[in-house]
Amino acid sequence: MKEFGLLPSETMTRETLDLLCSTAALVVGRDGVRAREEMLAVEEPMEVRVLQHEGGTWVAHSLAVTMRTPGHDFELAIGFLFAEGVIRSRQDIRDVRYSSEHERCNVVDVVLAEGVKVDPARLSRNFYTTSSCGICGKASLELVRALVRGSLAEPVSVSREVLLALPDLARRAQTLFARTGGVHASALFDEQGRLLLVREDVGRHNAMDKVIGHLVLAERIPASHLLVFLSGRASFELVQKALVAGIPIVAAVGAPSSLAVTVAREFGLTLIGFLRDGRFNVYAGAERLAFSSGP
Repeated sequence: MKEFGLLPSETMTRETLDLLCSTAALVVGRDGVRAREEMLAVEEPMEVRVLQHEGGTWVAHSLAVTMRTPGHDFELAIGFLFAEGVIRSRQDIRDVRYSSEHERCNVVDVVLAEGVKVDPARLSRNFYTTSSCGICGKASLELVRALVRGSLAEPVSVSREVLLALPDLARRAQTLFARTGGVHASALFDEQGRLLLVREDVGRHNAMDKVIGHLVLAERIPASHLLVFLSGRASFELVQKALVAGIPIVAAVGAPSSLAVTVAREFGLTLIGFLRDGRFNVYAGAERLAFSSGP
């Protein structure tokens, strides 16, 4: 499990086709109205449960339900648990499986290694801190401090040319987006701009969790010489996930949030926004970028 899997083909695989559904739609344009079948990305709920050994028996705790695009569900569950501090490495996982108690594959059970314990009440507090509009930035920073496992690697150096090529490379690998226009993507690259992995999902956080879950299962944490490209904006939560995984560079096609910039600057992460149309903005960590300050 220590090697990256092959990148998805640009041709639609059977797995990708299963993530699509068709629906009737009216297309309204300057030349009139016509009926057409449109392809949509599938969206279904997925429950994440952990099973831990308590009093001589295995006890299941439901930790979260997320609306996701089916596919790479185990990576999603593992990445989510890692980013939230429930597990710290692949060795904390005894097994990952779909629950046998449910007919559909929408409940993932992560069986923890003996000795690994989770406090569901503490985890619920963490979710509240990261998702509630009433929680202040100070509390969010304290949560990141508790989750980040070490300093980010400094030797990474990425050129302007590598960065400018990322959007097109990622887009060509987004087979589901090409058919629907309705999913987000997180794409993992090395310092030379080679695309290693792309994950798509209706939820931007899910796409990032799938990438991190793959890194955990491949035992590539911390991902100290890699960078991640986001197909949307760079929110605080996505920057937090990158920090926890040890990814030193986050580049996004959209804008960062103010708290994402604050976190990136405090923890030494390189944060790039508006990476499109031959330009980008650097909000933090410019020392990792190998180019002059001139035009």
